[in-house]
Amino acid sequence: MPAVNSVLVVGGGLAGSATAVHLAAAGVAVDLIEIKPDVAALGSGITLQGNALRELRSLGVWDQVSAAGYAFDVTGIRAPDPAGSIVAEIPDAKTGGPDLPAAMGMPRPELARILLDRASQVGVKVRFGTTFTELAQDDSADGEGGVDVTFSDGSTGRYDVVVGADGVRSWTRRALGINLETRSVGMGIWRAFGPRPASVTRTDLFYGGPSFIAGYCPTGADSLYAYIVEPAQDRSGLSPDEQLATMKQLSRAYHGPWDEIRETLTDPSRVNYTWFETHVLEEPWNRGRVVLIGDAAHTCPPTIAQGGAMALEDAVVLAELLTDRQTLDQELWDAFTARRHQRAKTVVEASNQLAQWQIDHVQGDIPGLMRSIAVLTSQPA
Repeated sequence: MPAVNSVLVVGGGLAGSATAVHLAAAGVAVDLIEIKPDVAALGSGITLQGNALRELRSLGVWDQVSAAGYAFDVTGIRAPDPAGSIVAEIPDAKTGGPDLPAAMGMPRPELARILLDRASQVGVKVRFGTTFTELAQDDSADGEGGVDVTFSDGSTGRYDVVVGADGVRSWTRRALGINLETRSVGMGIWRAFGPRPASVTRTDLFYGGPSFIAGYCPTGADSLYAYIVEPAQDRSGLSPDEQLATMKQLSRAYHGPWDEIRETLTDPSRVNYTWFETHVLEEPWNRGRVVLIGDAAHTCPPTIAQGGAMALEDAVVLAELLTDRQTLDQELWDAFTARRHQRAKTVVEASNQLAQWQIDHVQGDIPGLMRSIAVLTSQPA
């Protein structure tokens, strides 16, 4: 018998849905709650490195992901000159193995839909527009115990384990009384989702000019997301039309495919601005029978595009331990932390270092740092 029979997953993003799929496929009764109203609200575009694709294959969704996304094996570096000149073409490490692409872009809501459809297929009960209002843990002398949960709709449930996969500002983390400092990295990012010009067949990064980075990633046959990274500043006073105008103005320093992309930036609702943030929760990541994973435990700027992969790795390791072991004890939680904490922390620190080098205008050893992360993530979690 596995260590758990019933699990509540809080959060329907990558970490939460992947955990739910793995557990339900192994015979565990799983409820998943997501506070957002539907799958379309779960983000814009995402870049997935090979190690993320490896985990998606283990979830049984690779065929759907492959059909919905846009794969590529090379990243381009371009100059902020009038031609958008190509400075370098860098083969990306195939961290998921030689039979998978090095990287793939896709619409985040589409990835969420694929994973949540898979969750329903294997028996997960999914509820949108729902969160919890109270968690109450207990353990008896014979080792039996659980978590009593009160939901926002007034219903209740009892579970062996609760998984908090509810993002950077995790409500689960706050409910556990964990004070984790999430700090700004010092960069803000403009993102826009729109049609893909034929000239965009991979991620290209423009360094220099008025912004730190101007880049884009194809997310499907007909779509991409484009982004511009600037010093973090308060943009909250801008109207949607002003946000669109600001991103278009910043993009005018960049050419090549950006000249085509800029013409498609016409819908203010498809532009957003956020700050890069970071934190790592020190071990352990559990408090009794409640455990934090994904962005709730670790988050970093997308400078090496490993956030989604780390969330998926958390899910596969946690589900493996909960279903392979027969006892839910601190040894299990220690094993989870041992496999995830240092690996995630290393990725977060590397992502922050890349950002800091750009902020400080320092020519750091970017190839060496990227190689070290590729070696690490090429090994399954």
